Amino acid sequence: MATIACVITKLFEDVEFTEPAKAFKEAGHNVITIDKVANQRIAGVQGETTINVEQAIDHVKPSDFDALFIPGGFSPDQLRADDRFVRFTKSFMEDKKPVFAICHGPQLLITAKSLEGRCATGFTSILVDMEYAGAEVKNQEVVVCGNQLVTSRNPNDLPAFIRESLALLT
Repeated sequence: MATIACVITKLFEDVEFTEPAKAFKEAGHNVITIDKVANQRIAGVQGETTINVEQAIDHVKPSDFDALFIPGGFSPDQLRADDRFVRFTKSFMEDKKPVFAICHGPQLLITAKSLEGRCATGFTSILVDMEYAGAEVKNQEVVVCGNQLVTSRNPNDLPAFIRESLALLT
């Protein structure tokens, strides 16, 4: 089964982490949370979820993982200000490993300059940014590009996002 890196920090969108992570684990995959500092508790933007960060970005490398998961909320915008997370994300795209980004998650892909020539979707407020980054933006509940990248728009799209993400892991 796959080991999935989840780059995440405070103010992530609660269900955009909890629902996919639960589905990945139920399917037998391992989800490792990664932030700037390990062994800290971080809360979601809705205040419904608090998680423990398992690894620090300085102690992991992309080759340790089979896929990357980027939940939305304010988390991706904060992480993209840190070059370590940008490089980490870019590596998955360059190595053609599966990447799952929902809602504001594609913000990390924009900063990593990894959307050019790809089909994708995201939250309404970042669609123009995605277009400027060279993505062919689709207004669909889920977009799968090249059997590598799975993107969705918002929490309403979680069933499709989870379905297509799991399909790439099999």
